[in-house]
Amino acid sequence: MNKSDGSLRDPQAEADSKALSRIRVVLSHTSHPGNIGAAARACKTMGLGQLWLVAPQRFPDPEANARASGAGDLLASARVVGTLAEALAGTVAAVALTARPREIAAPQVTPREAAARLLPLTTEGEVALVFGNEQAGLSGDEVALCSLLCQIPTSPVYSSLNLASAVQILVYEMRLAAAGGRALRTAGIEMEAAGFDEIEALHAHLLATMAALDFYDPDNPRRLEPKLRRLFARAQPLREEVNILRGLLTAMDKAIGR
Repeated sequence: MNKSDGSLRDPQAEADSKALSRIRVVLSHTSHPGNIGAAARACKTMGLGQLWLVAPQRFPDPEANARASGAGDLLASARVVGTLAEALAGTVAAVALTARPREIAAPQVTPREAAARLLPLTTEGEVALVFGNEQAGLSGDEVALCSLLCQIPTSPVYSSLNLASAVQILVYEMRLAAAGGRALRTAGIEMEAAGFDEIEALHAHLLATMAALDFYDPDNPRRLEPKLRRLFARAQPLREEVNILRGLLTAMDKAIGR
């Protein structure tokens, strides 16, 4: 793989992208077109490409285009439908974002829990994140169509959260969940954590070079080795960083004639 070319994707990156492509962001009865544009921008920055609009009050609109800031393609491909039921047709699960407690409703989860539950379901079909009107939120009938409820924890002193900000939080959590503990490729830069074998090779190389420098005695290691392992465990180096350190050690080896 040519790491300098962001257009070349490894198999895992392709799997992450496929999972994210199966997430619908659904905005119901949005009153401000600027929020639609900002939501499209939030989606694009996190690699989501499906935007569904349920009966928006003003769309298309120049303000939506202005707030999209480079995500105009998502606005152009946005699906506009008349009801939430239409927007959810064909999905296997949906989470409703709501700031109000509901007396009889689906289980309530945090954004991170919602992402953890929805991501695995993308192997079975599409899932949806559903956001309501800026003033009134989702109706009871709309909430009833969703399998999960999600409330974003906010300050009790001031809990008002902008619609696009709420979208950004949820799509970020979906992208984080898609990573599955790994760092996703960003702007073509490799950000993968170093694996066990790579750390072990670095550890062995470092000990050998230190021994050649008379800084380390293999016959009397004392507690140097476990301390180095603790350092690597705490640092959790990226693969790129391990390669830099290995290169430095190789240069040192050459300098001392090892």
